[in-house]
Amino acid sequence: MQPTLSSRPLVPIGLMLLAITVPSFAAESQTASYAVDTEVRVTSDQRTRGISDSLNGPGIKLSVQAAHESGAIGLVEVSSVSKKQFLEGDGFGLTLGAGYRAGDPEGWHFGLGLAAELFPGAKFDAPHGFDFVNFVPTDFRSTNYNSQFAVLEVGWGAIEGRVLNVISKTYRGADTGGVCGTMLSLMPDPTAGLECYARGDHDSRGSWLYDLDYKHSLDPATTLNLHAGYQKIANFKEANFSDYRVGITHKRWGFEWSADWVTTHTRVRELYLAQDGDELKATDNNKFFVTVSRKF
Repeated sequence: MQPTLSSRPLVPIGLMLLAITVPSFAAESQTASYAVDTEVRVTSDQRTRGISDSLNGPGIKLSVQAAHESGAIGLVEVSSVSKKQFLEGDGFGLTLGAGYRAGDPEGWHFGLGLAAELFPGAKFDAPHGFDFVNFVPTDFRSTNYNSQFAVLEVGWGAIEGRVLNVISKTYRGADTGGVCGTMLSLMPDPTAGLECYARGDHDSRGSWLYDLDYKHSLDPATTLNLHAGYQKIANFKEANFSDYRVGITHKRWGFEWSADWVTTHTRVRELYLAQDGDELKATDNNKFFVTVSRKF
């Protein structure tokens, strides 16, 4: 059975809402000013929350962020993903976010919002039950990888924390079929998978995702980036994991050049394996990757 969590998230996850700068009123106008920033990122590995979305290969992401003087903010992101992880999908992910932020970027600042992570067409079929009398899986159903979140962000200067609560039925396909089915089919000892099924049919609504980021300016063109994250998946402790990243970003010739080292600590690694032909590939491996981005 194809794992469902090997493409992990949101941010994503492109959900860095506090990073958007809110412009001030234009002196010559009585209407509120706004800013729209577009960024293109090319990377040697498309990572979300420490997990590769591109099956350890290169990827590209387009981000459009809008900020209004009133504090309203919005985000649209389109990124390439692996069809071998997001089964039957169109090969891209779409992130949408909207909310409000306030405060001093150099001091305390806050943000509230809603976000959605969509993978058009992507879904998988898996058994959501197990017949312990006849010892066979049952109740085969389809699950998609789409997720929706409520987002809270709090920052103080260069330190930013973010908490996401999953308000959709599942988080990237994490349900009994995806988690228990994967464990049963891929783990050498079936005991853990059977115990997972014995808990009943569940989804992952109510999962919590945590991020903490710190940026330190080394010189006017170079920044040190530190990140720590943790995800706690509702009803499926086997899918919990933490991720850590350290990187350097340097601005030169109108581009931002980044080099990052990421390490991810998963509890059940089989949940983060993806089938690539006859080979199972880990998407949670420690990795050094590079990124080039340009803002317009």
